[in-house]
Amino acid sequence: MKKTFITLAACLLTIAAQAQYISLGKNTPLGKLQYAEAAINGLYVDEVNEEKLVEDAIRGMLEKLDPHSSYSTAEEVKKLNEPLQGNFDGIGIQFNMIDDTLVVIQPTLKGPSEKVGIVPGDRIITVNDTTIAGVKMDRTDIMKRLRGPKGTQVKLGIQRKGIKELIYFNVVRDKIPVKSIEASYIIKPGVGYIRINNFGATTYDEFMESVEKLKKQGMKKLMVDLQENGGGYLESAVNIANEFLETNDLIVYTEGRKTHRRDYHADGKGSLRKIKVVVLVNEFSASASEILTGAIQDHDRGMVVGRRTFGKGLVQRPITLPDESMIRLTVAHYYTPSGRCIQKPYKKGELKEYEQDFENRLKHGELTSRDSIHFDDSLKYETLKLHRTVYGGGGIMPDEFVPLDTLQYTKFHRKLAAKSIIINANLRYIDNHRDELKGAFKNFDDFNAHYEVPQSLIDQIVAEGEKQDVKPVDDEELQRTLPYLRRQLKALVARDIWDMSEYFQVMNEVSHIVQKGLEVIDK
Repeated sequence: MKKTFITLAACLLTIAAQAQYISLGKNTPLGKLQYAEAAINGLYVDEVNEEKLVEDAIRGMLEKLDPHSSYSTAEEVKKLNEPLQGNFDGIGIQFNMIDDTLVVIQPTLKGPSEKVGIVPGDRIITVNDTTIAGVKMDRTDIMKRLRGPKGTQVKLGIQRKGIKELIYFNVVRDKIPVKSIEASYIIKPGVGYIRINNFGATTYDEFMESVEKLKKQGMKKLMVDLQENGGGYLESAVNIANEFLETNDLIVYTEGRKTHRRDYHADGKGSLRKIKVVVLVNEFSASASEILTGAIQDHDRGMVVGRRTFGKGLVQRPITLPDESMIRLTVAHYYTPSGRCIQKPYKKGELKEYEQDFENRLKHGELTSRDSIHFDDSLKYETLKLHRTVYGGGGIMPDEFVPLDTLQYTKFHRKLAAKSIIINANLRYIDNHRDELKGAFKNFDDFNAHYEVPQSLIDQIVAEGEKQDVKPVDDEELQRTLPYLRRQLKALVARDIWDMSEYFQVMNEVSHIVQKGLEVIDK
């Protein structure tokens, strides 16, 4: 009897699937797909997760397209959007983990944690009476406990140096800004420097605030640093490009098989139309970064300095599904004002080689020698005013090429960084010497002029490396590593006492691309 019932249920399910198949059209691809899913879900020998089955099917379809069409779950969508939306709900701290304990690096200025009195160096031991320190709790789980809707309250148990007992703070969560401008300062008399981390919802406003601040400090020329900027919202890049260009100058246009051509033009009201500009890029500058760079280069509006950009010239449209998951589907190419499509070549469904582009460029010498970079003559274009030759088909080639200095970045240093030996040593150093360092220097300029990384910190890093089997090949490699390591440690100290802007002020002094940019902007 039981066997008969199961067989009958399976038959009814198959009939239902067939009915759906017929209603969608027997010979339609969609009908075929739905029929297969219903059959697997209804008849497969073991229990199946229907939701995962459908998600895997969607991912499988998208993987056969281009490298940038993708599927994200609702949770993944939320994480991906946060850096671009310009804010999230939380308690407002920068933190890191030392020995399974969350240590506050900086509370957000005027944020909820600063308002109740949480200070750098505080250790968060409990969240709503749940211990999170020393229990090897996953970082994601800690973040879930700290974050929550604006207006909700969380009770934090804090361990502070010099106080034996835990002290408790009730923090009311609020909107926490996520800044996309990492650094903004006068890099030399008359020259402003702005580094953009990504192009989010607030990037244009942040950029203009930085511009006004630098103008008040005497800025006459501007360096826009887009190194490592992977892109973001096209509109943000367009709005910034608009500030540099004249009336009706084409900034970018998009066009696809089912997407009509759309042109973006400058309105001629930009406040930076007469200021001299240099744009800094490297092999990780992509998408919206390339839109801004291409507009500046094609209109001969400024010089581009660095290395060939990533080469992402595909436009994705977000398609939100009923459960808040999302498909980001490529619907168009974007083109620079001269007509260049700068999407680098790819084979549909073959992502491995595409993802290894950096390694391939390094292997072929493209990162260290301009002569190793070859462009197809069929992809030759001209800039719009000076008629200089530029190329499409694989990123934007800078006007001034700066080779990667492989001597500066040793294998020993890369291994130390990969195992987090450098960052962990710095965190412990800051934790032990924060008050001493703050008291030793009047301000950042005083620090930058006089601070020297102690040899004891270097020795700790080398010793910890040896414990983890990370060693220099010989003394020559060690000596080549030390200058950059000291510079990086100094920058990390500056970041933890002040902010990211001070970090880049220290690092830019030895950045070959930044230094070449300064040469070019003075010509």
